[in-house]
Amino acid sequence: MSDLAGAVWRKSTRSGGSGGNCVEVADNLRGVVGVRDSKDKTGPVLTFGPDAWSAFVGQVRHGLR
Repeated sequence: MSDLAGAVWRKSTRSGGSGGNCVEVADNLRGVVGVRDSKDKTGPVLTFGPDAWSAFVGQVRHGLR
């Protein structure tokens, strides 16, 4: 597991404003991007390498699966 102690979390711009379906991303760490549920800040975190994260975001932006 990666050390996420220095993570700076930000809410996704695609998260709903009504308190549900909120995702936070920490992309300020070297070599890892963290993703978590903003309603469960002490819960599990998914981690991705920067290349995998960029590929995922690119595909989401272009509507690919």
